[in-house]
Amino acid sequence: MGSIRDDLRAVLLSPEEALSLDLGGGTNAAVLVPLYVEGGELHAVLTRRQSDLRRHAGEISFPGGRPEQGEHDLRTTALRETEEEIGLPVDDVDLLGALQPTPTVVTGYAIYPFVGMIEPGHTWTTSVNEVAEVIELPLRALLAGYGRRRLIRRELPFRTDTYVVGNYLVWGATARILADLFDRIEPLLGPA
Repeated sequence: MGSIRDDLRAVLLSPEEALSLDLGGGTNAAVLVPLYVEGGELHAVLTRRQSDLRRHAGEISFPGGRPEQGEHDLRTTALRETEEEIGLPVDDVDLLGALQPTPTVVTGYAIYPFVGMIEPGHTWTTSVNEVAEVIELPLRALLAGYGRRRLIRRELPFRTDTYVVGNYLVWGATARILADLFDRIEPLLGPA
């Protein structure tokens, strides 16, 4: 039996494979999907965005953003943005692989998610302008909270995939990223 890191690497895309996939148009962005093991269970680190942001205000997402000028590797973008948003040092992340790039429907982003392992027990230092809260959730709880729900945004109702844990509602691109992750790793999560 290999380590969880080896098991994850085996089911993820390589960063190079993910970067070679072009969603066609849109603005490239990158996120980090930070995972850690605690109590024998995989957890994910997400953020709740500040409610006064112009884009995706108040939504739950993985830390990340757009590349800075001269930044040509989206892995670097994901790691830099994560350090800026939640204070996770780049050197504390073991980048294991990537997930399928995911488009945002309304804002026109092509999000490239990279998966990294971290140690549990971090003290988060948030960017108060961007991050309202750091959220750490067991992946099994997220998976158990899956459902198609009717949401209303900008006064328009729509049905979409969601993950709900307690008061946390994950939807949109972040839910699509989680769906890809779960498709790849569900056997690794073990019995609930």
